[in-house]
Amino acid sequence: MELRHLRYFDAVARTLHFGEAAEQVHVAQPALSRAVRQLERELGVTLLRRTTRRVELTSAGRVYHDEVLAILARIDDATRAARRADGGVTGTVRVGLTGSASYGYLPRVARVLSEALPQVDMRVRTEMLTPEQERALVEDALDLAVLRTPLTTAALEHVVVRREELLLAVPEGHPLASGEGPVAVADLQDVPLVMYAALTGSVVLDAVRRACRGGGFEPTPAHQVGETSTMLALVAAGLGVALVPESAGALTLTGVVFRRTDSPVTVDLALAWRRDDRSPVLRQVLAALREHGLLTPLDEEPDSPFPSPDRPAQEAS
Repeated sequence: MELRHLRYFDAVARTLHFGEAAEQVHVAQPALSRAVRQLERELGVTLLRRTTRRVELTSAGRVYHDEVLAILARIDDATRAARRADGGVTGTVRVGLTGSASYGYLPRVARVLSEALPQVDMRVRTEMLTPEQERALVEDALDLAVLRTPLTTAALEHVVVRREELLLAVPEGHPLASGEGPVAVADLQDVPLVMYAALTGSVVLDAVRRACRGGGFEPTPAHQVGETSTMLALVAAGLGVALVPESAGALTLTGVVFRRTDSPVTVDLALAWRRDDRSPVLRQVLAALREHGLLTPLDEEPDSPFPSPDRPAQEAS
């Protein structure tokens, strides 16, 4: 049995006329008649009752035609779905994000994709450090990553979209929570620090160390964590202060105040994907992000390609 047999039978069942059916499916009438008889022989039932004056469906033919209509509709649906997938307007994109980017960047990405590509399913993994995201991209566990540079994997393409300063997260009521101007990093030397665990390979941890050394001291963590959200929770609990990327300030957390510092150290936020990835869905996702300013290279847009996450630093007076 071939698909054409079902389409030929459907045409005859709808028109109840072999000549009209042959015209509809663009085949010679004798060939159509032979195909329908082949179908009946294969099924072992009579689908059509033929006379010199008319053609009509048998009871088996009516039942079979209902099933054929459902099959043909499903095939047509599958064809349309395949074409949409080939065009990248439907499917799945797996996105990984660093902890701080999850708060400021994820809502923008989700909003753009939901509006531009509503049939694309975005599956998100957050609180992923850069080394973990690089591995996930290479192993095809992620399609797109929002991470911190520098990258160590040559197989990845990336675009730096934002450069962020380090903010100081302090407990509300802490002496460093108020004052004019930026906080001097040198003033943190004797303050308990909440930092990323040394084994995480965090780009931000390296930046924090550089900032502290620039302030004249080697940082010693009072607490070590693996996630930005946990870090800020410990700050809110009064267990220390933390230096975090600017985008982390988009996470509103009662008991935490963000202050700017005098450190020149910054961290870059980038989007990365496999260099050899030819996925139509990824292509459409990148195009949508580019169109809405979320994939503009930093060197092409020096004033930041997308708004700072609500300028989170709170300068208490």
